[in-house]
Amino acid sequence: MDKDGADWLIEKAKLLLRSGRKDRALQLLYEAQNMCPSTRARVLIDAIIKNGGNAAPEANHVPPPRGWRDEDCGSAEINHMSGDDRKSYSEEQRQGVLRIKNCRDFYEILGVAKDSSDEDLKKAYRKLALKFHPDKNFAPGATDAFKAIGNAYAVLSNPEKKRQYDQYGDQSAAESAPQHTTHHRHYRNFHRDFEADISPEELFNIFFGGRFPTGNIHVYTNQGASYSQFYQPRRRRAYERRKDVAEEKPSQNTFTALLQLLPVLVLILISVFTQMMATNPPYSLFYKPSMGLVVSRETQHMGVPYYVDKGFEKEYRGGALEELERTIESDYMEHLQSSCWKEKQQKSDLMNLGQLYRDDRLKQKAESMRLDNCDKLHRLVGRQRGK
Repeated sequence: MDKDGADWLIEKAKLLLRSGRKDRALQLLYEAQNMCPSTRARVLIDAIIKNGGNAAPEANHVPPPRGWRDEDCGSAEINHMSGDDRKSYSEEQRQGVLRIKNCRDFYEILGVAKDSSDEDLKKAYRKLALKFHPDKNFAPGATDAFKAIGNAYAVLSNPEKKRQYDQYGDQSAAESAPQHTTHHRHYRNFHRDFEADISPEELFNIFFGGRFPTGNIHVYTNQGASYSQFYQPRRRRAYERRKDVAEEKPSQNTFTALLQLLPVLVLILISVFTQMMATNPPYSLFYKPSMGLVVSRETQHMGVPYYVDKGFEKEYRGGALEELERTIESDYMEHLQSSCWKEKQQKSDLMNLGQLYRDDRLKQKAESMRLDNCDKLHRLVGRQRGK
């Protein structure tokens, strides 16, 4: 048996399925089964037939291998083995399949609560899908259980279909219950009334093949044929349409961008204009050569030092000079008050730290800290009062 050739045919069939060519994909899968029977091909054939593909190959198709049966998980491989080599299963796997078949609703299948988050649903699906996948679990009915798990997740992960299922699911199952046997009643009703538009195997590949979509899986409640569709392609097409419209109107986008930048440009122009119109102050309490304030002077009343430019004496004389010096003394007083407060705050903080950490060095440093600006302020106030 050519296993590599069969695997190549299966992968090519998957590509054809994505492009909607179900009949051609089914033909390749039958050829793969003849070449090297496998569970992978059988599950895909099941999914295609279930979702609207031809139940039997066309005349030019290669028929399915002899002994191949839908309901027997892994039967294609088993029929070519001796009795001692048949696939075995554990009692735990058999009990797990029975539990899935006896579940009354999708929540019970996944083992989650009705208020479970999307992340909880994903975790539950990953765990169960790996446990019941036909390649791993060979217990009778494992394929049906695997399908039920995939369908349960497909419905509950879609907010709209979850809402419909919560509202009508139990009622729908109860109404159709007499049509089925007791043993399979719950699973079959739920599986038929709320079908997913994607096969369980494809959903499994999406989860574990790194292609999980961002959009929700679309599901329906009718019993007609299903279609593998996602909301994500619709969003992509809408995005492409918006992109085409945007490319058709580049000038409009440029104009919109300029309108958005207009307030910023206005603020910049106002700032530049204000700076151009503003004149440099005639004095500074500090030496500022960049502004030309390099000539040192003192006020006549309180002796406050300040700096002016070289043409100061030509512009300020008599009453103008006296008024300016009163302003200088007031500014200097405010400067000393602010600086004195900062010095006291620093000394207080240092003393508090010394007491908090019981550090004598910090206490000594705080006690020895000089308050130069406070001393200047006291002298200036005394001079102002004529003392």
